[in-house]
Amino acid sequence: MRGTGVPLITPFDEGGELDTDRLRELVAWVEDRGVDFIVPCGSNSEAELMSVEERDRVTRIVAEEADGPVLAGTGHPGLSETLRQTELAAESGADAALVVTPFYYGHDDDGLEAYYREVADESPIPVYLYSVPAYTHVKLNPEVVGRLASHDNVAGMKDSSGDLTTLQRERALTDDEEFDLLVGSGSVYAHALASGADGGILGLANVAPERASEIHRLHVGGDDAAARQLNASLVELNRAVTSRFGVPGAKAAMAERGAPAGHPRKPHRPADDETVEIVAELVEDAEV
Repeated sequence: MRGTGVPLITPFDEGGELDTDRLRELVAWVEDRGVDFIVPCGSNSEAELMSVEERDRVTRIVAEEADGPVLAGTGHPGLSETLRQTELAAESGADAALVVTPFYYGHDDDGLEAYYREVADESPIPVYLYSVPAYTHVKLNPEVVGRLASHDNVAGMKDSSGDLTTLQRERALTDDEEFDLLVGSGSVYAHALASGADGGILGLANVAPERASEIHRLHVGGDDAAARQLNASLVELNRAVTSRFGVPGAKAAMAERGAPAGHPRKPHRPADDETVEIVAELVEDAEV
């Protein structure tokens, strides 16, 4: 799982049901535009609004359609649900599992480490840690990441803290050959790559997969200055389809591009006219 990954949005119909035809089309749409791997059932996928069975159905369809690797989101607040979702993901063809920190109740470092060790012990596929404190209010500390990286079945991490210092400390405490360190913030993608990240899982890649992937290609080609310049030009679009307008904004931006994004699921509401206008202008500015 190196390069540019997309936390694939989940298309729903107007009634809130999974739109499987659009989902199949969407896998081809993002892959044709350069992403290296696909992450179904992540935060941008509205995974927390889906049942265990729905997540499994999404993962199975993506695994059937994808040409590249599939890293399926399988984390739940409870251990038993996470283990079951991870087992189902493996059966459905996912190559690895992305496991968000257990949330709702507070957990200290020892509790988080014990949780991930148990998940990794039981998982039939490699496990990737996932820290997204803006949503969960739980943060994996770099020291915990460093210790977990020694587990044979812990293959990497998605760090969505947006904190480059934290990411640099995680890199210093892990093996850059064996542990895939992936950034989750599109606004700092180029800077994260220059700081030792192996790639990213970016909400931006739902809307502008070509441009997100180009940042990584520029970095690999040794032109970090151009990568940073391109990244800077996409910061406002990234912000609009993540923290500013969320999933409804992302789906509105994708619709502007003709992507099979579908509708957001309640309690999300469709983007209003003003939001649609804003994201349409940002999409145009991104030259995609």
